[in-house]
Amino acid sequence: MSEGPKVSVSPREPPWPWSGKLDAVLAAPRQDRVLFEDERVRVLDTRIAPGGTVPNHTHRRPAAQQINGRSDLVRRDAEGKVLVDTRGRPPPASLPAVAWGEALPPHTLENVGNAELRVVSIEFR
Repeated sequence: MSEGPKVSVSPREPPWPWSGKLDAVLAAPRQDRVLFEDERVRVLDTRIAPGGTVPNHTHRRPAAQQINGRSDLVRRDAEGKVLVDTRGRPPPASLPAVAWGEALPPHTLENVGNAELRVVSIEFR
């Protein structure tokens, strides 16, 4: 029987106070998949359908993100407090758009828009 995807940690990385089971790939395998991984980077493809919610998860590493499909979203912390709500914000001038994302503690993400949210993230170790 397969154990599923594993989360590898570089010895250079600082301690992370949350369980490895909350890693996006393990906690949200329906939305996050690994496209490439080595000792320097991990490339994730994230797809969230309209109305979809990503379960509680973390992002241990900062990442360069290419936004290929935009939709309004709501990010909540582990207690349900709204951290980000993009409704009412202007959309990017064009897609794909590029952004920087810091490491994130436990949170959920809900696609509250009408389009698929699609992001390719390059996490740096």
